[in-house]
Amino acid sequence: MTDRETVIEMQDVNKWYGESFQVLKNCSLTVGKGEVVVICGPSGSGKSTLVKCVNALEPIQQGTITVTGVEVNGAKTDLPKLRARVGMVFQSFELFPHMTIMENLCIGQRKVLGRSDAESETKATMLLERVGLLAQAQKYPGQLSGGQQQRVAIARALAMDPVAMLFDEPTSALDPEMINEVLDVMVALTQEGMTMMVVTHEMGFARKVADRIVFMDEGEIVEIGDRGTFFDDPKTERAKSFLSKILAH
Repeated sequence: MTDRETVIEMQDVNKWYGESFQVLKNCSLTVGKGEVVVICGPSGSGKSTLVKCVNALEPIQQGTITVTGVEVNGAKTDLPKLRARVGMVFQSFELFPHMTIMENLCIGQRKVLGRSDAESETKATMLLERVGLLAQAQKYPGQLSGGQQQRVAIARALAMDPVAMLFDEPTSALDPEMINEVLDVMVALTQEGMTMMVVTHEMGFARKVADRIVFMDEGEIVEIGDRGTFFDDPKTERAKSFLSKILAH
């Protein structure tokens, strides 16, 4: 990564579950402003955990993580404020089922950012239009398809004006015909210069938009490369083996 303002920086991050299972091992990564970093690897390699550590959804035991210079695990860090600045989109949509789509987009703006009802609704309206769901504003999440719910989840994260977006396998719970409608929204975000870390098995998406690919295995970052190098000339045998299996289908 060159000539980019640093947004996310991870230095020698280690994490254990319990006393014996180490899920992250000396992970270091820097993500620059406007950069799209795709994290891939086999199941259980630590990909999702790594992303969740960025906004302290998972605590770390060793190392440091900073977002725009703010230490994520610092004792004085305001985590709700930090999480508002780092949008998170999960496999499951995590929408409030008892609230309308409009209410889902407005509640965080009001409670965390202190926006008025009118300001919140104006922002929400703009974002729902952007993801093609303004007509669904007064419906409840259960009335929408999975793809629509995930697009709402993206819009909800964007309503907080984040400096970066984290995606944890955002299409893995979707039916195949719904995947592209979510990926199209994500591609549009990359074109607008959003800083993104994306855990995904969608290698077509990675080939299209990733600035860099991070390959993980057994809790370690094994290889980092630009998308051309990673797909055409991976440097490690482990990455070559992984790609030979997932690109053969």
